[in-house]
Amino acid sequence: MTAPSETRVRAVHPAIEAALKEGLDEAMIRRVVDRFYARAREDDVIGPVFRRVVPDAEWQAHLAKIADFWSSMLLGTGRYDGRPMPKHFAIAELDDAHFKRWLALFRLTVEEECPPATAALLIDRSERVGNSFRINIKMHRGEEIIHLKPLEREELS
Repeated sequence: MTAPSETRVRAVHPAIEAALKEGLDEAMIRRVVDRFYARAREDDVIGPVFRRVVPDAEWQAHLAKIADFWSSMLLGTGRYDGRPMPKHFAIAELDDAHFKRWLALFRLTVEEECPPATAALLIDRSERVGNSFRINIKMHRGEEIIHLKPLEREELS
């Protein structure tokens, strides 16, 4: 049992530690979120979904919530308290093409905005999140997932 005066130190994943050494912080997360979602909102594939689901009046609050999500995941801030799956379940048109584009645009953004180790970390985490959302949505819809393979990367030209 830990004495009340002892502080528990949480181990930092080596990929996060490398990103922190490169300068990963709240400001970098917010730059990535702002740039990515500006790009995504204008995209021909995923832009119409974002514009329909997140009205202009709610856009800044949405960006703040997404920044909190990444801050919690990468910096351990614990600020994110949302439940994203029910909102994504409600988007009937979401399919693999949307997830592939989301991931491709995100990858492009972090490669432009972040140092190499940080970009690699964000790409890895985004691909995990994207595939997890995709699997959960398919299960929610009653689709078969037993032979589902991870998404192939879409390359943007």
